[in-house]
Amino acid sequence: MNLPSFLWLWKIAAWSMGFSILAYLLLAITGLSIFQARQTRSYRRRYWLRRLHYLIGISMVALVLLLLFIGIIGTLGHYGTLGHSGHFIAGFTVVALVLISAWSATQISPQRRWARWVHISTNFVLFLAFSWVSWTGWLVVQKYLP
Repeated sequence: MNLPSFLWLWKIAAWSMGFSILAYLLLAITGLSIFQARQTRSYRRRYWLRRLHYLIGISMVALVLLLLFIGIIGTLGHYGTLGHSGHFIAGFTVVALVLISAWSATQISPQRRWARWVHISTNFVLFLAFSWVSWTGWLVVQKYLP
């Protein structure tokens, strides 16, 4: 198959990546707001904020999984095999970190204080991974531009 037949796939990937980064930023904002609400003891009045944080998080997980499937389909369709660039490793790292973050979020409770630490630490590392996957993705795109 030739690349132009995959153009629609790359457009979906570009939009999905943009929305994933937007979701990450919104999660940082809502997460910091939840932290602030906990510190000021106004958490009960901001229960909606936790729900919004979860909803955005679920959306980001879905977007990242969509990107994973697009990457696999597009790469297999174009090359016939996976692993032609560092973008594969960077993308897989982002997927793994997002899934770890999502899983640890579901474990947060007063009895499992470690889960909040894992969730927050994973999200700091996720910032670096998003930067890495964005850079390697840009390098991949440069191969296909005339």
